Amino acid sequence: MFAHFKERISLGSLEINFLFDGDDTDGTLVQFELVVPPGAKVPAPHFHVDVDETLYILEGTLTQLIGTEMRELQPGDHCFIKRGTIHGFNNLHDKTARALCTLSPASIGPAYFREIAAVINPGGPPDMQKILTIMKGHGLELVKPA
Repeated sequence: MFAHFKERISLGSLEINFLFDGDDTDGTLVQFELVVPPGAKVPAPHFHVDVDETLYILEGTLTQLIGTEMRELQPGDHCFIKRGTIHGFNNLHDKTARALCTLSPASIGPAYFREIAAVINPGGPPDMQKILTIMKGHGLELVKPA
């Protein structure tokens, strides 16, 4: 939908298309289009130590966990995820979902997604210890299943 992206990063079948990174905003935020095909492998529930997140749904439906609440977000819906709040998402529907995502401040930007892509894109089971180290280095904490 957007004509020009600053950078496109693929994480398996997920696509992250950056509009702004920290260099553009003096470190205040990053903004990207998140493209989630049906049934895509998505990040496990996690929280951001120092980063707030907003989502605005452009197309399709995302099933979004925020804290203990599960929401079905459709085009025009939006949500705010305060730092420290457990969250995650899935596309459980038959149409690709697209969302505009903003993270503030810009400490979870293209560098984070490039590092994760280098671990998961080669194929085979990803090295979870490497993924956890990258996450922790960028202020993300994985939540262990109950």
